Parts: sequence; structure tokens; C-alpha cells
Amino acid sequence: MTEIGGYFGLESFGNHPYYPDLIAVNNARNALLYLLKARQIKKLYLPYFLCDSVAAMCEREGYAYAYYHIDRNFMPIFDQMPAADEYLYVVNYYGQIRRETAIQLQKRYGNLILDNVQAFFQRPIEGMDTVYSCRKFFGVPDGGYVSTDAVLEEQLLPDISKDRMEHVLGRFEGSASEYYAAFKENDHSFLSLELRAMSKLTRNLLGAIDYEQVRQRRNANYALLEQLLGQYNALTLTVPDGPYAYPFYCEKGMELKKLLAQKKIFVATLWPNVLAMEDTLEKEYAENILPLPCDQRYEETDMQEMVKEILKCIN
Repeated sequence: MTEIGGYFGLESFGNHPYYPDLIAVNNARNALLYLLKARQIKKLYLPYFLCDSVAAMCEREGYAYAYYHIDRNFMPIFDQMPAADEYLYVVNYYGQIRRETAIQLQKRYGNLILDNVQAFFQRPIEGMDTVYSCRKFFGVPDGGYVSTDAVLEEQLLPDISKDRMEHVLGRFEGSASEYYAAFKENDHSFLSLELRAMSKLTRNLLGAIDYEQVRQRRNANYALLEQLLGQYNALTLTVPDGPYAYPFYCEKGMELKKLLAQKKIFVATLWPNVLAMEDTLEKEYAENILPLPCDQRYEETDMQEMVKEILKCIN
């Protein structure tokens, strides 16, 4: 019987997710695992320019994998056709792979999974398996989506997210530095997270977001950063819709990150494992591309202040 009476829990905020028709799971890595299971994939081709947690998940779950390089436009350097039980995993870095380009890649390689972890607002392409992350774009503890017509013949139990909320709630009322340890602990917990359906808590939070406001604010901030920094940026960029971050290529990028951190401007190092590679394009990009924040938390004045500090450092 449902409990009646007692104290209040969190309110139900709404039921208006951005992707109501996609398969909702507990994180993006497990969105990929869903596809590996549902498609009965035996081997995955991964880019070197990627977090090593994906390879670790493949090892843990018993899937073979191999690596390939990317070119300066973030496109795969891959000259073979995957076998029937093999898939090419293509990462849409910073939303730089346009819809038309993704379609051409699928025509070329056949079996392809598109990683839209950094392109939440890029809608799924019919017939193309695609994975999304929620926590890369919104203040939620976890969550991911799968776009596919493949059916996984197992029932997914719902995840429980209440114990992953400390860093989210903490930063809402405090600072990032106060709760960074909790954030890292939560991040580390995903290494062993089993595939489950999205939690009730995460669904509730995602159902209340004003997605159009988020998309517009990200677009405006990105456009301003391109206007102010484009002439200093070594990358030639396409303009994504609802961007994840503004990828700013700067020589001695790691030094610039440290200087900005002293000004309380925190720029992530997305794939630190790549820094241990030999001299490769991937290592160069990991060191020198700064994913500048341009998300819905910030206004035009914040972008201007960040640019001012960046220009002080590089000049």
C-alpha cells in the first residue's frame, strides 16, 4: 500500500523531458552498454581522444575494442569497414559534427554509434544509434538517453540517485571548490555503475527544465565568445545548437588553465588519460583545447569578464 501522511519529500516538478521518446538510462556510458547488448556487438572501435572509462567498461563487460586516430577537424581516420558484429564509435566533439556529416559517416562505415554527449540538443538521426548525457548539460547527478530501434530483452531496474546529490545541492547553495571532492567521488562511482533505467529523482529534475531558455542562453554565450576570441582561436569551428562549451585552442593551454583557476575560472581537462600518450594530435588537443564554459548559468557580463582575463594571460 502507498504510504499516506507523514513529512513531505521533494515536490514533483513536472514531466516535460527534452527527449520523451528515447530510452532513459542512468548515465551515458551505460547508454553505450545498452547498445552493445541490444545490438550484440562483439567489438568496438574507439577514438584515442576519449576518456579511458569507456575502454574500462568494455573490458569489464567483456567487449573487444581497438583504437583509431582523429584528424584536426575531429573526424575519424579509419579506413576499414566494420564487420557485422563490429561498430565504429564516433564522438561528436563539442558538437562539431554536423547532422549531414554524421549521415555521410554512417553511409561510409555502416555500423556506427554517434556519441552526442557533448551535443545534447542535436536531435537524433533516424536509423542512427546515438547516446546522450544529461549531467554534462544540467544540474543533475546522472542520467543518459539512448536513441535506437534495437530492443534489449531484459528489464532494467530503476536506479537510485539520492546519494549522488551532495555536490549538486552543495554547489547550488555554496561554491564549486567546497564540493569538488564530492563531485569527484560521484564521478568515480560511475566506473562500476551497472546498467539501470534512469532514476525517479533524475527524471523529476529533468522534467522541470526550461530547455528552450537553456538552448538560447548557450547559443548567445557561445556566439559572444566566438566574436571576442575567434581571432585568437587556432580552431576553425562550426556553430552548434545549444553548445556544450566553447573550444578555445591556445598554445600552452595547460598553463592558461592554471592562471584562470587563480581567478576562479575553472576549465576542465576532459580526458587527462590522453596526456600520457606519445606526441600525437590527441595529446596536443587534450593539452591545448580549453572547453570554456558558456552554459545557462552565465550571462553576457560573465563571458566578457572571462574573456578579459584570458586576453590578459595570452597577451
